Amino acid sequence: MKFFFFAAIFIATFSISAQVTDKETDLRKLNNDSTEGWKKGGMFTLAFSQVSLSNWAAGGENSFSGNSIVNSFANYKKDKITWDNNLDFGYGFMKQGKESMRKTDDKIDFSSKFGHKLTERSFVAALLNFKSQFMPGFNYPNDSVQISKFLAPGYLLFAAGYDYKKKDFLSLFFAPITSKMTIVNDATLANAGAFGVEPAVFDATDSTLMLRTGKKTRLEFGGYFKGAFTKDIMTNVKLSTKLELFSNYLKNPQNIDIYWETSIGMKVNKYILVTIGTTLVYDDDIMIELKDAARNVTGKGPRTQFKEVFGLGFSYKF
Repeated sequence: MKFFFFAAIFIATFSISAQVTDKETDLRKLNNDSTEGWKKGGMFTLAFSQVSLSNWAAGGENSFSGNSIVNSFANYKKDKITWDNNLDFGYGFMKQGKESMRKTDDKIDFSSKFGHKLTERSFVAALLNFKSQFMPGFNYPNDSVQISKFLAPGYLLFAAGYDYKKKDFLSLFFAPITSKMTIVNDATLANAGAFGVEPAVFDATDSTLMLRTGKKTRLEFGGYFKGAFTKDIMTNVKLSTKLELFSNYLKNPQNIDIYWETSIGMKVNKYILVTIGTTLVYDDDIMIELKDAARNVTGKGPRTQFKEVFGLGFSYKF
């Protein structure tokens, strides 16, 4: 029931939400175009910031950061058939003072949706989605403890259901039949039970003796909802939102996995773009370290994850 409650909340509030900018708008714009055949394109965005100090009485540290985003699409439409493909990359980094380079953003997101038209706005559809990252992540400030890398985690989802589209700005996809696989392709992380996979089993009398290695995959079966809304709110300003909800029928179906990206893009001119974006993630299978006021680890538990990115930089459509 909570699954559909979350979906209802999204539908009721989509008009004030935001996500990926110019890029995904242009991707979705073609879905309802009357032109048949293939449509391809995308956008590349690159932004940098720097602080350089010399004999600065107020204090501070030199810093340098950068962020890049690539959004591409290849969509097909003919008669009653639609096939929408989107591939998004994101990577950001920061160097402050004498600290080593640290990443601030890292994303691979591929989505492919095949649909057969039922009515003007409704489709029977199947969706394939893959998410992961490029580079290792560390438990900063300790850069010797690796907590993630490519395919650790990786998420592979297949869903079949009903897709509702309204012109080029709204898509609501409901899938009562969905399989989701979590991949942890790293022995150390798998043995620790990271990202919800089954951890290794050790001998009760000898903690150094491993009786069974941790599993590197976890399969879930449940219901899935994906909503996407993109529209101009004024001249050269576009806002978008993408919300994904998943309920595992086999275990704690009341605990909804949430992935919500929001962004607003403000176009200065043909090549300069200002973006403000956020990502909210909740998955009760992902354990986050809990720390007290002194930054001491007191335990682990599921927590809402949140990321905000502001960018001013160069953009190019292709």
